[in-house]
Amino acid sequence: MAAVGAGGSTAAAGPGAVSVGALEPGTASAAHRRFKYISLAVLVVQNASLILSIRYARTLPGDRFFATTAVVMAEVLKGLTCLLLLFAQKRGNVKHLVLFLHEAVLVQYVDTLKLAVPSLIYTLQNNLQYVAISNLPAATFQVTYQLKILTTALFSVLMLNRSLSRLQWASLLLLFTGVAIVQAQQAGGGGPRPLDQNPGAGLAAVVASCLSSGFAGVYFEKILKGSSGSVWLRNLQLGLFGTALGLVGLWWAEGTAVARRGFFFGYTPAVWGVVLNQAFGGLLVAVVVKYADNILKGFATSLSIVLSTAASIRLFGFHVDPLFALGAGLVIGAVYLYSLPRGAAKAIASTSASTSGPCIHQQPPGQPPPSQLSSHRGDLITEPFLPKLLTKVKGS
Repeated sequence: MAAVGAGGSTAAAGPGAVSVGALEPGTASAAHRRFKYISLAVLVVQNASLILSIRYARTLPGDRFFATTAVVMAEVLKGLTCLLLLFAQKRGNVKHLVLFLHEAVLVQYVDTLKLAVPSLIYTLQNNLQYVAISNLPAATFQVTYQLKILTTALFSVLMLNRSLSRLQWASLLLLFTGVAIVQAQQAGGGGPRPLDQNPGAGLAAVVASCLSSGFAGVYFEKILKGSSGSVWLRNLQLGLFGTALGLVGLWWAEGTAVARRGFFFGYTPAVWGVVLNQAFGGLLVAVVVKYADNILKGFATSLSIVLSTAASIRLFGFHVDPLFALGAGLVIGAVYLYSLPRGAAKAIASTSASTSGPCIHQQPPGQPPPSQLSSHRGDLITEPFLPKLLTKVKGS
């Protein structure tokens, strides 16, 4: 497989891959631009659709499904999908697949066991997100959930000794301010609120989810840096732990109710849509994110906030007042500024003293582009609800 860096570029092409450099300049430029637009669309839809679909499924009248069962089903489906992809990589040879999995999972059991900690945190995170979305409007959750950028940055500084630019620190302050304004609006009763909705519990759940997301992402990178496993193998291993830990959480939290009513109690087509989106959405993003740099991912997050808000107005009667618009605007601006490479950030700073037009950052020969240097913050190539993808993918 191709190696995917933090900036989304491919470091090495595998068999059958098309090298952009081998194409005619005009064709390469058009193809790259087309893939970037496709990537942007996929990232926006993935960011917004899962949150909206969970909110829709959890607020429908009638029997409410057990969130713990949905988390387990997503892990099972994701694991099976990764297993099929590995099977395809081995050209349908069952013996080679079994030998490969025996070596990667059992013989190298230390590497496998290292994934137990992030898998536990991710399972907890997925359950917390169901709690948060059940108690917060989709638009409010989408804005507040961007605190994961702040937590990831802080854990990167503490655990990986990474440094942040002044612009990034300023954008984190802007992000926190925007989220605080949105939560103040929510606490002030912006719009109608269902009787069974508890904003305090929703806020606590989303903050805990952001903390777990930031820690797990940085810890995942720290322990797996230089690992030779492919993204599909790592997701399969995480899926194994996630399924087991999800079943333990199900038994502990809702075991009696599930035993009495059944595992698939309350499942409707909308619920199955949530499970499928949660299982396959992040894997789909893993395929297209190679064409998306940090700036494009920042745009995708910003557009998804706008899309979630617009859809919430239409679907759930969400009311946008000036306070929410201000807070959301600050968050959108902060996400975009934080996603800028340092070279671009310096260019922005230099434009205040120059009117000579766009400033193009030239990196020294032989070095990767800025988006793969100091702008790599330690966060994973992830989207909401599937933060389980490595920043680097090497051959399986």
